[in-house]
Amino acid sequence: MWEHDMSASGDARGQRGRPDWTDAAYFVLLGLGVVYALTQYPQAMDIYEKAILVGAVPLLVWMGWLWRPLRTLTVVSGLAALLAIWLYSAGGGLHQGDITRAESVFLLKYLLSSQSAILWMCALFVLATLSYWVGYVSSTAAWLGSGLTWAAVYAGTIGMLVRWREGHLLGPDIGHIPVSNLYEVFVMFAVITALFYLYYERRYATRALGGFVLLVVSSAVIFLLWYSITRDAYQIQPLVPALKSWWMKLHVPANFIGYGTFALAAMVGFAYLVKEHSETVSRKRLIPLFLLGAIMCAEPFMFGSRQVSATWMLYFGGGALVVGAILALRGPIGRHLPSLEVLDDIMYRAIAVGFAFFTVATILGALWAADAWGTYWQWDPKETWALIVWLNYAAWLHMRLMKGLRGTMAAYWALGGLLITSFAFLGVNMFLSGLHSYGEL
Repeated sequence: MWEHDMSASGDARGQRGRPDWTDAAYFVLLGLGVVYALTQYPQAMDIYEKAILVGAVPLLVWMGWLWRPLRTLTVVSGLAALLAIWLYSAGGGLHQGDITRAESVFLLKYLLSSQSAILWMCALFVLATLSYWVGYVSSTAAWLGSGLTWAAVYAGTIGMLVRWREGHLLGPDIGHIPVSNLYEVFVMFAVITALFYLYYERRYATRALGGFVLLVVSSAVIFLLWYSITRDAYQIQPLVPALKSWWMKLHVPANFIGYGTFALAAMVGFAYLVKEHSETVSRKRLIPLFLLGAIMCAEPFMFGSRQVSATWMLYFGGGALVVGAILALRGPIGRHLPSLEVLDDIMYRAIAVGFAFFTVATILGALWAADAWGTYWQWDPKETWALIVWLNYAAWLHMRLMKGLRGTMAAYWALGGLLITSFAFLGVNMFLSGLHSYGEL
């Protein structure tokens, strides 16, 4: 339905065509950057990290060929991060820098320091969510939602790159890739989820899913803000010994590609159910109100014994109100959503991609565990729940490919998978403890 012929250099949706001179130029640019890093900072990387850096070049070139906007993201974010690093060095060499300049240099203080960029990301994601929902009555607002989402992705990417450098400015033993605690991985989760959504938005030529997918992203950034304010989580801390490994550079990003795509699939599944039941508004209007009331009544029992009970009651209560409003208005919302076939296809593709990366991440995690603790598997709560997540989506894909799972059941299953994934991602840190408890609440 949404397909059309691509030109030699790619189509209007930024997807692949035949490689051209821009792909070669992109390869040369990345290659020069790697050569510079290897010649100027050889002492900062071991042999494995150098191999990862070199291997990232063909990977990024291939991904940039598959989807051209990734090349722009890489180049622009990299140049912005280099500008921030240059400002930290007061115009000197990139190996110099003073972290205190983040409070005195205008561009760093209000735009390019990691904390400023990440705060911009949070604000832009929330504004994008609102724009997408207004987009159901105004196409201009939907277009604005896409632009704001892209701006948020750029801000988050720049923030993570600059944060990596800021850690090294704090001390030689402090700098590390910013994927080591809840604050950092929530930023990565928001960026990855939004980036995959933007791919599907252009791939299927529809902005109607933005409001659904950005709901889970906005929920993540609201939690990120709360966590940052209450725990000073934005402060860069030295790594615990178990995390001082090059395995982290591979395991954590692959893991969160899985989390991000699973979350995207769940929200598309929610949109599928809204679309499917959009014709039954008059006969079943009371059902969402009943479910909403049940959730609100259950909240005090779920969170009443915790110190953060008021915060969590507001957080989940607000979410329940939003979901209830969507269900109550499913008639007009459903008329703007893509066909059920398109929604089902996006859901399947997202889960397939996520499962592949999550499988790789699980294998890498086992190898990392053997390197750090001397054993591949210890039935730690995080490991156990990672296995549960993997089995859940393995069963979903098996039922899809072998038994023809489609439609309503697949959507409900994908939506339920978000609960399992959320507990593995965050619930383990909240309610359980173990070897992976590096970001307790």
